[in-house]
Amino acid sequence: MTHSFALHIPDAELVPEPLAPGQILAGNPEVTGKVVWESEDGRQVRGIWQITPGVVTDTEADELFVVVSGSATIEVEGGPAFTVGPGDMAVLRAGDRTTWTVHETLRKAYAITL
Repeated sequence: MTHSFALHIPDAELVPEPLAPGQILAGNPEVTGKVVWESEDGRQVRGIWQITPGVVTDTEADELFVVVSGSATIEVEGGPAFTVGPGDMAVLRAGDRTTWTVHETLRKAYAITL
């Protein structure tokens, strides 16, 4: 395991994580991110993720995230729709099929269990 650390999320430099063309429903959203910690077995991942405005689909992992900036409405197929913004925490279940409508560039810190 790596040493303990702190990171200022708004200033963290991220790298491109291109979306599959089939995920984009509207606009020209661009995704960037950075894994900041991963367990030795690869099952626990912590990181930062950002997406610019647009509408995309995804199949989720078991994830808890906190929004640092921006906003989006997340629709869960067969479940709820909710809007998240700065300071909001959300929990997604593995296998949830979602549609993200990103209103303003959203940056989040996440913890995923695979």
